[in-house]
Order: sequence, then structure tokens, then C-alpha cells
Amino acid sequence: MEQNFNSKLQWFLLLLLFFTSFSRSADAYKNYTVGDSLGWFDNLEKPTVNYGKWVAGKNFSLGDFLIFNTDNNHSVIQTYNFSTYKSCDYDNALNNDTIQWSSTDPSSTSVYPVSIAVPLLKVGTTYFFSGDYDGEQCENGQNFKINVTHGQGLPRSLRDPSDDDSEAPMSPISGDDESVPDTIVPASFDHPHEVSDDSPEPSNSISLLAFSKFFGTKLNWIFVVVGLVFSIC
Repeated sequence: MEQNFNSKLQWFLLLLLFFTSFSRSADAYKNYTVGDSLGWFDNLEKPTVNYGKWVAGKNFSLGDFLIFNTDNNHSVIQTYNFSTYKSCDYDNALNNDTIQWSSTDPSSTSVYPVSIAVPLLKVGTTYFFSGDYDGEQCENGQNFKINVTHGQGLPRSLRDPSDDDSEAPMSPISGDDESVPDTIVPASFDHPHEVSDDSPEPSNSISLLAFSKFFGTKLNWIFVVVGLVFSIC
């Protein structure tokens, strides 16, 4: 009797492990801390930083966030224009292709930390660089490009309210504007946090309900299978 019960229990645990293994998916929204523990700086300040190496092997999708940990002497410029990126200069950037997420603060008498969360809102190639000090920081390694895929699309909290299916940038501003656009982080999304080099990649998860819908079924069939296993045993 006891042996039969143990056999059923083992089958149940194996089934549970099998189904929970589907709870990992590459489609989950992610936070990426740019440069990991080195942050967002140029090679003159941090000689070992290498953003090309940091980007390698990562998959960026709509709805993901890039977290820039830097200070008030470095800016965060996002552009979809290769010419702007190549020139390390955003002064003549167009309103619809370049966003200044953070600017330097030359009036400050002291250096203070700055953290900027940038959502990925458009499919395709996106460029980032620090655009101040006549392009010196950009020319000294503070730049990178990424390719953004559709993934599971934008969450509702990041979509343009005038067009629910829009995947265009949120009201980008020109490089001449000193204001910084607000960053809208989805309420259901983990708030940005610093990640060290030794920290694991953010976990990828999707509910079993989503998995079951993919196969045109409901979660109830899991319990049916478990019941059949118990009846056979």
C-alpha cells in the first residue's frame, strides 16, 4: 500500500516538474543594466568598459528597459539615425528620430549619480551615445547599437494612447531641448535595479495559462492527466 502511494507521488512530482519547465520563455520583458557594474561611462573614465562586448549575446525586444547608471557629467542620447550616431552629435537631430533622455549638468559644482530607465519602443536598429563635450565621450567608447525585435509587443502601459497598436517612440524630443521625457514603467513590471557582473540574467517566465492557450487547451487538462496517472497506479 505504502509502496503504491510512493509510486503515485513520484509520478505526480515528475508531472509537476514537466509542466513547470514550460514556465520559462524568452518572450518575458527584461531589464538590462547597461555595462553591468561598470555603468554608463567613457573609456577615459573607465578604460575597461566595452559596450560592444556587453551587447553581444543579448536579445532585446519591445517593452524591455535599458537602465543607464551614470552621473551628471554624462548624457544618454537615443537615436534611430545612423548619421547622428556616427557623428556623435545630436545638435541637428530631427524631432522624430532622436531622444535626449538625460543631459549633462555643467552648472553643478559636484558630481552626483544619475539612473535613467529607457524603454525600447520601436522595432529595428537603435543607437545610444553620450553626446556632450563635443562628442568626446562618444568618440571614446560611450556608444553602442542594438537590434530590437517585436517579441511579445509593447505592454499597454507603453503604447501611444492615440493608437493602441502604435510601436513608435513616445513623443521624442530634439537634441536642442533640455527637458527629459518621463519614463513610464509598467506597474506589473519589476522596477529597474542595478545588476552586477556576477548577477544572473533576469529570469524569463510566462504563465502556464499562456502556454495552454498556445495549444488551444485549458489548464484543467493537467489535472485530468494527473488523475489518470493515479487511477492507473
